[in-house]
Amino acid sequence: MQLRALGARPDRPTQSNEKMRFVRHACWLLAITFLAGGCARHEAEGKGPGVRRKVVFQSDWFPQAEHGGFYQALVKGYYGDAGLDVEILPGGPGASIKLGVAKGAADFGMYRSDDVIVAASRGLPLVIVGAVLQHDPGALLVRASSPVRTLADLSGRSVIAPPSMTWIPYVKQKYGVKFDLRPLNYGLAVFLGEPDAIQQCMLTSEPYFAEQRGVKTRTIPLSDSGYDPYHAIICRRALIRTNPEVVKAFVAASIRGWHDYLEGDPAEAHALIMQRNRQMTAGQLEYSRNALITHALVTGDPAHGERIGRISLKRIQQQIDVLAEMKILEVPVTAAGVATRAFLPTPAR
Repeated sequence: MQLRALGARPDRPTQSNEKMRFVRHACWLLAITFLAGGCARHEAEGKGPGVRRKVVFQSDWFPQAEHGGFYQALVKGYYGDAGLDVEILPGGPGASIKLGVAKGAADFGMYRSDDVIVAASRGLPLVIVGAVLQHDPGALLVRASSPVRTLADLSGRSVIAPPSMTWIPYVKQKYGVKFDLRPLNYGLAVFLGEPDAIQQCMLTSEPYFAEQRGVKTRTIPLSDSGYDPYHAIICRRALIRTNPEVVKAFVAASIRGWHDYLEGDPAEAHALIMQRNRQMTAGQLEYSRNALITHALVTGDPAHGERIGRISLKRIQQQIDVLAEMKILEVPVTAAGVATRAFLPTPAR
């Protein structure tokens, strides 16, 4: 409104008409520039010399060790070294990661590769550009004394898990087993109260809480079934087209952060995580970080060509084939259509 008023009074006694035409023209240019800059923030921001490009990364849960490499890159200045000003948004049950990234509310996100494949088959322009976790940290949690030792032992039992998880129909079909489902409320109250309970968990967290309450447990990794999606870094297709240098810089700096988080001192990253997640403790962070290392969830197995950040298009295609066989995909997709290795450093570090 102020801009409009400045250009709306050519009879202002203290200025000539010529001068007012100049002011009016300058104001319209200013307004147009402002609007264009607001609509194209991601494309224009950070291109000047010495200016860091603003980047938003949407994590998949509240700040935790599974995001440690990103926080390490933040506190150590690796994103800054790459010319990026990164903001990490917390996730949680209500976080709309795939839609947020697809619509541009976030530039990058952390999401399971099988979920990305399904989203792409439904028309969302999402692309996997790197891996956060080489292997799925999902598992089934049972008491140490439980007779359930493999996924094939689930027959006739009841499992506490989200019914929408893809591993459920896969395991039932592969092992020819039938088991009932009970809703997962992301707590351990039912598990702790029922000695025979079987609950989906993360290798990096629930066993710790059970131990804290004096319950000895075992875990059966869901990846034992052969269904093993990545937890991936994703972005929208338009960002790859318009700012490939930003994608490359973010992936490389994140991988650098993960190396340092696992191999170096995580103290600063842990302090920031606890500051942003008041429910997190130093003990839980240390347990989770050790679990990431012990289970090689981030590094993978070098003997199989796995390393931090790496993705295999062959493995992505295998996931696509499984999802197609289970008739989960709405339209056919290809590995090259939902993932790219173009932005991974060589070697991936």
